[in-house]
Amino acid sequence: MKFKLALTAVIAVASLTACQENPVSGRSQLALVSEEQAQASSAQAYTQTLSEAQKKGKLSTDAALNARVKRITDRLIVQAGNMYPPSRDWKWSVAVIDEPSLNAWCMPGGKMAIYTGIVEKLKLSDDEIAQIMGHEISHAILGHGRERMSRAIAMQGGMALGSIVAGRDLSILAPVADIALTLPNSREGESEADRYGIELAARAGYNPRAAVSLWEKMSAASGNGPPVFLSTHPAPSNRIQALNALVPQMMPLYEKAR
Repeated sequence: MKFKLALTAVIAVASLTACQENPVSGRSQLALVSEEQAQASSAQAYTQTLSEAQKKGKLSTDAALNARVKRITDRLIVQAGNMYPPSRDWKWSVAVIDEPSLNAWCMPGGKMAIYTGIVEKLKLSDDEIAQIMGHEISHAILGHGRERMSRAIAMQGGMALGSIVAGRDLSILAPVADIALTLPNSREGESEADRYGIELAARAGYNPRAAVSLWEKMSAASGNGPPVFLSTHPAPSNRIQALNALVPQMMPLYEKAR
């Protein structure tokens, strides 16, 4: 109980003293980490990731696939700049990593990657790749990476204070704290990225219906996944339903962009 009170107190104080309104979504976010710090650490991690991939021969040499991914992300980057003007100054970069994972990501500052596994296993169309990368780019312009870093710092502070109050090392309770404090916000972030990602793709001229077909493929490839409560991503059925509801709103943007 003392631990929970200490951890809650640290998070509450941090939330009151270091929250900022996101300029895109309008949602209040914990911001213990500056944008400059988030981008600097992400750039370092990106360089290390690509260096390790290159040493292992895992950077894709498929010229056609690399060109395809760059063509799609270039169009999305333009729309990201319109949605969040500061991103026009980011040093955007995209890599294709030759791994079987169904994965893609975009770090703070626009450092991106997509894995060959998700393209090949799901037989993705350009529209579906745009939905994936639009979603990942949205994480970046919505400040989700910076927010996760800030939550991690707040939780580390809570663990340290809780251990002092309780008189013992409570670090083994980190998974419990993670479920209680981190996952709900992460699910919110995933839903936000779905919402703004489908719009980015539509404004770039990619069919919003591809967001639905993408997650139908993801659902078929991975099953229904873990329970929503224990997942950082919404359940595929919930995600598909939410994206389906957004399609009519996005179609006029898509038609205009075409």
